[in-house]
Amino acid sequence: MKQPPDMQKLEAMLRSGKLAAHGFMGNDPRSLNEIIDADAAELARLGVTALELARRMQNITDAARPYLGNYMTFGSLEVSVVDYPGKLVCPWPHPGRFAKRLTTIRHLPSGRTLCWSDLNIHLIEEHGFFEGKGSPFRLEPTDLAELLA
Repeated sequence: MKQPPDMQKLEAMLRSGKLAAHGFMGNDPRSLNEIIDADAAELARLGVTALELARRMQNITDAARPYLGNYMTFGSLEVSVVDYPGKLVCPWPHPGRFAKRLTTIRHLPSGRTLCWSDLNIHLIEEHGFFEGKGSPFRLEPTDLAELLA
């Protein structure tokens, strides 16, 4: 199915390096709608919503911010937050600017790690977008659901 022009323009922006050097789509050949729909189906299978995951991510980031650059324990997670100068801009056509902040978690029982930016939280919460396969900041819904449970 052909995408409307506004979605085509957004997808082209997400594939480019204009807002982020790595782009947001990685090497994923699927359309933006296909990526969002597949991730939504996976979340439904897991019994969790994008909003729930984004809120959990935000709670973890907020809890670790006072320990800036150091690790702290949050339940079964070891968490560190690092701030960088500047802002990240949401590629969707609305005024969204987010701190260049990176949250890293290590799931203590399994040793698995994940990291996300404040922009990732927004993209998941507001747009249901976990980024495309191959993007360095792609967050797999299954990984988030398992580690943030």
